[in-house]
Amino acid sequence: MNGKKAKPSSGTDSFRKRFSAGFKRQWVLHLMLLPMVILLLVFSYYPMSGILIAFERYNPRLGFFRSPWVGLDNFKYVFRMPNTGQILYNTVFIAFMKMLLGLVVPILFAILLDLVKHSGYKRSIQTLIYIPYFLSWIVLSGILIDILSPSTGIVNQVLGRFGIEPVFFLGNEDAFPWVLIVSDVWKGFGYGTIVYLAAITSIDMELYDAAKIDGANRLKQVRYVTLPGITPIVVLMATLSLGNILNAGFDQILNLYNPSVMSTGDIIDTFVYRIGLQNNQYGIASAMGLFKSVVSFAFISIGYTLAYKFADYRVF
Repeated sequence: MNGKKAKPSSGTDSFRKRFSAGFKRQWVLHLMLLPMVILLLVFSYYPMSGILIAFERYNPRLGFFRSPWVGLDNFKYVFRMPNTGQILYNTVFIAFMKMLLGLVVPILFAILLDLVKHSGYKRSIQTLIYIPYFLSWIVLSGILIDILSPSTGIVNQVLGRFGIEPVFFLGNEDAFPWVLIVSDVWKGFGYGTIVYLAAITSIDMELYDAAKIDGANRLKQVRYVTLPGITPIVVLMATLSLGNILNAGFDQILNLYNPSVMSTGDIIDTFVYRIGLQNNQYGIASAMGLFKSVVSFAFISIGYTLAYKFADYRVF
């Protein structure tokens, strides 16, 4: 003994040792994850360098780093355009109604389907409503064009039986946004129904038995047992959908809209496509796209905060 005390290890050294030991135990898992990390960096983070285009008078021949820098001029130009306000309104209205009905309709249908006791009939309905989810908008657009045709479409034929004049749904600027909303809900509510049915089946059946003993009928069981039981998954789905508040459905609208409904059907994504790829105004299109991304990020951040504050629910 030389009388010297051993120097205590610092917190940094302790953390380093724990990290090293954990990495050695799980190095195979990290190795399996490596290809996905590389793909994420190459296809998600590296392309973000294109944000520079929003602040430049971009010239493909000069590239990102040699094109003239214009600062916020592209943003100023976008917001001074006469139709920018209408495009933003169209985007928010269509996306919000899709989000709202995309939550309400699957929840109602899942509750009604849960009341069906015949398992074969129940599975058949699930399969039928789930099929449109797997079809692309190119296929569904062709189906909708045939169904809604003012001359041969089945919808106008039914309306004609009641003495109603044919309606050109895809050429009527007032009806077109609702065609987009209803068709999108029709396509996606089968998936949502399965999600909420899974949440309903996880509810403890003893709660329903207790509600019956207390004299609760079917409606009260839904109100006081089913809805509170699926609240966490509803909050989760609503929070995640807030990030898509400015995603009104580019592929759907691109396949369905035409110049006669441009005033109510044009959204940010179709505007960016038209200005950027068709008119080669890359800086202006990138500025609008960056604005959309920032607003979407803000909405999803607010959604996470509200979900934790009012429902005590964390996504991460």
